[in-house]
Amino acid sequence: MVAKSALVTGGNRGIGLAISNRLREAGYAVITCGRSADSSGQNDSHIVADIRDPAQCAALIDAVIARNGRLDLLVNNAGGSPEAVAATASARFTERIIALNLLAPIELARLAYPHLRATGGSVVNIASVSAQRASPGTAAYAAAKAGLVAYGRSVAHEWGPEVRVNAIAVGYVETETTEATYGDTATQQAIGANIAARRLAHAREIAEAVLFLGSDAASYITGSTLNVDGGGERPPFLNIVKEAAAN
Repeated sequence: MVAKSALVTGGNRGIGLAISNRLREAGYAVITCGRSADSSGQNDSHIVADIRDPAQCAALIDAVIARNGRLDLLVNNAGGSPEAVAATASARFTERIIALNLLAPIELARLAYPHLRATGGSVVNIASVSAQRASPGTAAYAAAKAGLVAYGRSVAHEWGPEVRVNAIAVGYVETETTEATYGDTATQQAIGANIAARRLAHAREIAEAVLFLGSDAASYITGSTLNVDGGGERPPFLNIVKEAAAN
């Protein structure tokens, strides 16, 4: 049996990859999952699974226990959404977005609970600042992430003190898909200039927050949401007021 075991959904790319790498550095035996095989050819602890399917969620948790013998940390990282106008998004589209970003993390946490309880482990849900502000174009995604935060607050009471449940509200983050997500370098700089930290986050900074919340250093933190957003965005009304005064 390994000393510490973690499951990171969507853990073979983007923020999930940074989380997986950091946890391995800290001594965790990490298993990742995704809908497709790991393309690097270097990760023999990756399981192909569509976590929108409850049966595959159950098989995934069973596989983690079979391989590692225990589970200390569940990181519900897999998620996301293409843009879609709420008035014309199909019911099927919305269902799949909710399934990936809310229902799958809930089901995985439920299935992981007895194993986490046995180790005094924890759940870290990767949420988004979209859960805290208007997100036109990704309304269903925002609703799912807000639901994930609310879920964590509630089950922290149901599962405490044996299992802690927390969330991270992630802001704008640099990954291998930064340009496709946020635009060219000039656009990224403009976005960064409107953030208190004056830049986008590095994926490893999200990983450090996960490591902290999963550690004994966060032993009295549960049902909480940690904003890792560089201080957030400058309210646009300030620029409007400034421009109006100048005119």
